[in-house]
Amino acid sequence: MSEKIVILDFGSQYTQVIARRVRECSVFSTIIPFDTPASEIRKLKPTGIILSGGPSSVFAKDAPLPDKKVFTLGVPLMGICFGVQLLAQFMGGKVEKSSKREYGKGTLTVTDKSSDLFKGLPGSLQVWNSHGDKLTKLPRDFKVVATTENSDYAVIEHRKKKVFGLQFHPEVVHTPRGREIISNFVHNVCGCGREWTMANYIEQAVEQIRSQVGGEHVILGLSGGVDSSVAAALIHRAIGDQLTCIFVNNGLLRAKEAEAVQNLFGRNFKMKLRYVNATNEFLRRLKGITNPERKRKVIGNHFIRVFQDETKKAGKARFLAQGTLYPDVIESVPIAGNPAALIKSHHNVGGLPKNLKFQLVEPLRCLFKDEVRELGRELGLPREVVDRQPFPGPGLAVRVMGEVTRKRLEVLRQADAIVIEEMKRNDWYYKVWQSFAVLLPVKSVGVMGDERTYEDSVAVRVVDSMDGMTADWVKLPYELLENISNRIINEVNGVNRCVFDITSKPPGTIEWE
Repeated sequence: MSEKIVILDFGSQYTQVIARRVRECSVFSTIIPFDTPASEIRKLKPTGIILSGGPSSVFAKDAPLPDKKVFTLGVPLMGICFGVQLLAQFMGGKVEKSSKREYGKGTLTVTDKSSDLFKGLPGSLQVWNSHGDKLTKLPRDFKVVATTENSDYAVIEHRKKKVFGLQFHPEVVHTPRGREIISNFVHNVCGCGREWTMANYIEQAVEQIRSQVGGEHVILGLSGGVDSSVAAALIHRAIGDQLTCIFVNNGLLRAKEAEAVQNLFGRNFKMKLRYVNATNEFLRRLKGITNPERKRKVIGNHFIRVFQDETKKAGKARFLAQGTLYPDVIESVPIAGNPAALIKSHHNVGGLPKNLKFQLVEPLRCLFKDEVRELGRELGLPREVVDRQPFPGPGLAVRVMGEVTRKRLEVLRQADAIVIEEMKRNDWYYKVWQSFAVLLPVKSVGVMGDERTYEDSVAVRVVDSMDGMTADWVKLPYELLENISNRIINEVNGVNRCVFDITSKPPGTIEWE
C-alpha cells in the first residue's frame, strides 16, 4: 500500500466515516492518534493528511493539539471543522467563538471555482455544519475558496502548499456531494491512483503474513462467523498447513452449524481443523443458571479453558490469529487525555487471558466489516458465510430465556431454523441485520386439535441496523409472519404460541439477554 491517507483523530464521531470515504475512493486510509509525533507520521510516508473534527474547542485548556511539525511535512493537508481551526491557529490565523452556533444544514457558495477541491462541482452545495467557534482571520498566504451563511471563511486554501481547511463536514451523508470533495482532495490534490482493491489487498496481506510468521505455526479459534472465517481463509492461503484452526462446539450453536463448519473448512478448504465437542461440559456448568450476565461469564471462562487445552494438544505454535477488525481497534483505544472517549473494550483486543503466550496475527485489523465481506468473496467463501447475520458469542444461551437445558436448546434450534429458512425462501434474510427466534420462559394455554395445551412461547426478532448500535424492527409482510408462526407451532413440539417483537433499539437491545 504505497499510497495512503493518514487521518489524525481529534475525537470526532465521524473520524471512521472519513476513513471510509477515502477508501471508497480506492485509496488506503489509516487513523492515528492526534498527538502522534511528526517524525512517526513521516515514517508512514503519507500521500496526504486529514485532520478530523472533534468535540473540543481550540480555546479549551485541555484541547487536543497535534505536533506543530505536522504542518511542515510538505504533503497535502486538509483540516475538517476542528481541524481547520487548528491549522488556522498554528499557521497564524485567528479563531473566535461565534455569536451564532452553526449546526445542521447550510448552503456553501463556492467563490473560487478554480480550486482543485471543487472541480466538477456546482457553485452552490448543501453541507452539514457542526461548530461553535469559527475562523475570523486568514493565515498568511491563504485565500477564501467558499463561504456559508454564517462563515466568510467556510473553505480556505493555500494553493502552493496544498493545504485546505473546511468548516463543514464533507464526510457525512448530510453533505450530499461531500464524497466528491474528498475524492478531489485524494485524487486531484494528493495525486493518488486507485490501488486499494481487495485483490491487491490479498497479495499484500499474504506477503505480510508470510513475513511475520516465517516458518512458525499459527493457531486460530474458528467460530464459523464472518470475521474468523475470512481470517482463516486468508491466513491459510498465505501459509497453508502452518495454520491450525480450533473449532469448539459449546453445545450452543444453531442447527447443523458444527457440521457446516467442518465441511467447509476441513473438507472443502483442506485446513487443519481440530474439532472439540465440549457440549456436555458447557451444559453442566450452565445448569441452574438463569442470570444473563452469569451465563456469559460461565461460557466465556470455560471457552478459554477448553481453547487453552486444545492449543497445547495442537503442538508448538508461536502465533495466535484473530479476526480483529478496524473498528475494534479504534474503538478500544481511548483518545489521549480523554478516557471517556473509549467507546468499548472489545473482546478481540482486550479480552485475551494473560497466560496465553502468543504473538498476534490480525490480518483484518485495517478493514471495516463490509470490506471483510468483500475480502471473503474474493477468497471464495460462500455467501452463507460471507453475508451471515451476526451471532452472539455465547450462542443460543442468550436466546433461551431462563435456564439453558439440552431440551430447551433443541426446541429453540428447531424454531430458529424455521425463521432462517422462511427468511431465505422469501428473499428477506440478506436484506436485514438479524432475524432469529427466542425461547421465552412463559407457558400459555392453547387449543391444538380438540385438546387444550399449556406449552412454551417463542418470540421472533427481526431488526435492521447499520452497525448494531441502533436498530429498528422490520415490518415483514403479514404472509411471511404467518408462515413462520404456523410452521413453528405445527413443527416444533412443546410450542403453542408465537409472538413478534416490535421493540426498537433503544429502548430495547437487539438480543433479549
